[in-house]
Formats: sequence, C-alpha cells, structure tokens
Amino acid sequence: MLQIRKILHPTDFSEPSQAAFDLACALARDYGARLLIVHVYPPPPVYAPDGIAIPFPAEEPLALQNRLAAIKPTDSRISYEHRLVEGDPAEKILELANSEHVDLIVMGTHGTTGLARLLVGSVAESVLRKAPCPVLTVRALTPSST
Repeated sequence: MLQIRKILHPTDFSEPSQAAFDLACALARDYGARLLIVHVYPPPPVYAPDGIAIPFPAEEPLALQNRLAAIKPTDSRISYEHRLVEGDPAEKILELANSEHVDLIVMGTHGTTGLARLLVGSVAESVLRKAPCPVLTVRALTPSST
C-alpha cells in the first residue's frame, strides 16, 4: 500500500486548483498526511536587447502571499504549510517534490489541448512526466448543459 505522509498541492488560484485542493485535503485527512500548499510566480520582467521590457502580468509577492494564506483546509486536524516560490512553475514544483520528499502531488489541470497547449505548454504535463512520486491531476467539474 502506498504510504502518504506528505502531499504537495500547487495552486494557481484557479477553479481546477480549488477542485484539486479539496481532494488534497480529503486525502491528507484520510492518510494523516501533511499538506504543502505552494504557489509559484514568475520572475521579474525580462528586458529585450533593445531595452524594452517583456511584460509579465504579475501580482506583488505580498498580495500573492495573502491569497495563498487564504487557502486553508476547513478540517482543523489537517497539518499544512504554505510556500510562495519565484520561478518556472513546473521546475519549482518538481524541485519542491524532491527536496521535501513528498509522496503525492495533487494539482489542477485546465485541460488545454491542441494549439494552445503546443504554444504555451502544460505545467501539469511537465510535472507528470518528471515527478519523483505519483501525480494526481484534477479538472474542475463543469455543469452539464442538459
């Protein structure tokens, strides 16, 4: 049986991330595991050779820290901690998974396909391919239009 002592939950504050968080909390509760909740934000702007900044839509780290701190398990028995990390999301998630010896990663996925995924890539896909532990991806349920 898989022993789960530490669960890593990366969040981008989206609906799929919330769905994954709910599942991560249930698993942490059921296994008595510690939950590591992390948000990775991009580095400061990069400047092109002509001196023009290539803008990244970014929130200030303090605002991000506040948003991250608001994500808490509703069950007080769940042990958790937050981490705010700067860098490439897939890279930093994988680094944390290794350095923290996590047993499971539970993350949301936007389900991007086709050209959008080809151009932008998928953090979830990168993590799935290179993670040192099992990865559970969760898509937010959309109401069916019947």
